[in-house]
Amino acid sequence: MSSKDIKIKDFGKKTDKLYNLDLKNLPGLPYPYENWQDSPIPELSEIKRKGKNITLDGFLNIAVPEPETEEEKEAMVAKFLEGLRKLLSRENNWTFLKPLLLSLDNCVKCNTCSEACPIFEMSGGAEIYRPLFRSDVFRRIIKKHFSPGGKLTAKFTGADIDLNWDTIARLAQLAYRCNLCRRCAQTCPMGVDNGLIAREIRKLFSQELNIAPAELHGEGTVKQLDTGSSTGISPVALMDLMEFVEEDITDRTGLNIKIPFDKAGADILLIHNAGEFLSWPENIEAFAIIFELAGLSWTLSSEMVGYDSVNYGLFYDDVQLAKVTLRHAEVAKKLGVKKVVVGECGHAHKAIMTIGDRIWLGECNIPRESSMVTLEDLIVNEKIMVDPLRNDFPVTLHDPCNLTRSMGVIEPQRRVLKKICPQFREMTPHGVNNYCCGGGSGFAIMQSNNFPNWRYLVPGRKKFEQILKAFTREELSPDVHKYVCAPCSNCKGQIRDLLTYYDAWERAGIMYGGLVELVVNAMTDVREGFHEWDFH
Repeated sequence: MSSKDIKIKDFGKKTDKLYNLDLKNLPGLPYPYENWQDSPIPELSEIKRKGKNITLDGFLNIAVPEPETEEEKEAMVAKFLEGLRKLLSRENNWTFLKPLLLSLDNCVKCNTCSEACPIFEMSGGAEIYRPLFRSDVFRRIIKKHFSPGGKLTAKFTGADIDLNWDTIARLAQLAYRCNLCRRCAQTCPMGVDNGLIAREIRKLFSQELNIAPAELHGEGTVKQLDTGSSTGISPVALMDLMEFVEEDITDRTGLNIKIPFDKAGADILLIHNAGEFLSWPENIEAFAIIFELAGLSWTLSSEMVGYDSVNYGLFYDDVQLAKVTLRHAEVAKKLGVKKVVVGECGHAHKAIMTIGDRIWLGECNIPRESSMVTLEDLIVNEKIMVDPLRNDFPVTLHDPCNLTRSMGVIEPQRRVLKKICPQFREMTPHGVNNYCCGGGSGFAIMQSNNFPNWRYLVPGRKKFEQILKAFTREELSPDVHKYVCAPCSNCKGQIRDLLTYYDAWERAGIMYGGLVELVVNAMTDVREGFHEWDFH
């Protein structure tokens, strides 16, 4: 069945694969990638396929178990419907029920959302990746099973959908073919939020059927609450890592900086995405250098969870979201800090700040601030001095969705870049109109099976196209070093993987990194050369 021919009535049909991604349908890339040949998509082995339903499109990032008997399948369908009933009740879904119902009730099928969706565009217009397709499957199930006379009138009201185990299993998979970037919601004339619908479908499967990607749940929020970090870094391991960070600061800059921990009454509690500790310690180092040389009163926490701003519950499960963010609030309250500053992590910003506004209540309602705002104050008001010529190379800015579109933090990081990078230029489009990096909603940490291939080929393709178009043909020479500034750990992971897949360092001289590294590279009180042109 071709991509364009798939209809919602086909969604529950018995077939090994409802849709097959064809590399020939993917849009081409600009210079110097006009002749780029994508790597063939690997088929999953029988061992990896065994016991799992992957009949949506053959990609595996959420292990949907395949029941062995028809009775077990019917039981799972019944469990899904009971979970759906809860999702639609005020008692069980006090967090997002109102916007969910508004999004379910007000779509006028104009398909403006499809034009805004990079996944739909870069798949070559695959029908199942149309934002409206997923939402309409969900609407029809609700209309048929929860409206008065729904089953009797389904054929006449457009709600006729076969609700079997394949329908449900594919819906779970389809909820994880969306970055939750909410670009569709921003462009919808009716305010319909297809990203929210996808997220609520994920929540239903996690909270009621115990089905969620291992990277988000077992290896994500569960590990974070049990060990202190989603990376598995315990408080003891953290202190060992900090010794390395302090030594590296000295090696890079000649500065002797002792990173403060558990400093009661400090003005600032800084919380990092713990992925930085393992993959980009230079980001942790840069924050420490900036805060110390600016003379700020600040601290990190060594308390369980208090040193890892990650909150994957934001992407799939309200219960896990609340458990993690409440722990963050408790740590801040215990230390008695004046405010919490969130480091370079987009989803941590949203979980701790905007969603946190509904959870950090009473005595736990500690003020919270984006590090973009903190940096803007230090740079623009010249509390630290910089020499922009140290960053005299082409720089463009990626806007993390949760930081920009979901929160409106647009200008602070730009004011900083304009002060420290003389060759700064924007991507098109940018700000609230940006495209997701393609690793949003947890995709960037999903590294197993064949899912990374889908991540590079479809959602990440649009971001890579944007990056290329931000530079001139002359600048795209591998001899001209260029920098993609991505002030978000999750986005950096995705951009790193994209540049690796497309061989962009060797082929086009494109490097990536955060914002604070550029700040330190320009600081006149720091030895030159903090940023190293060493792709990793």
